[in-house]
Amino acid sequence: QVQLVESGGGLVQAGGSLRLSCVASGRAFSTYDMGWFRQAPGQEREFVAAISRSGGNPRYTDSVKGRFSISRNNAKNTVYLQMNSLKPEDTAVYYCNAINPGGQRGIRPWGQGTQVTVSS
Repeated sequence: QVQLVESGGGLVQAGGSLRLSCVASGRAFSTYDMGWFRQAPGQEREFVAAISRSGGNPRYTDSVKGRFSISRNNAKNTVYLQMNSLKPEDTAVYYCNAINPGGQRGIRPWGQGTQVTVSS
């Protein structure tokens, strides 16, 4: 079973950057594709980015392409989300989760997430 702990969120001005981290417990981390998701107030959780189990094939939702970058370190059981050129509409709670290959839905219990707030 994979348990997930997200960190790295905070308050940042528009145009700024943050780097989110997600540490997964358990030995199976390297066998999963991983994704980042976000949920803004009053909205459903949405897919943001994904990366394959080997660290290749990154993909992104259109609204973050060119600004966000996903990566992982399997030796540290950690997946990252580098967020640059942040916009107020990026404000949300950010979550990571395991996903099926090519999928856009989390397949394990959700962690608590990390809050990202972008001020204008």
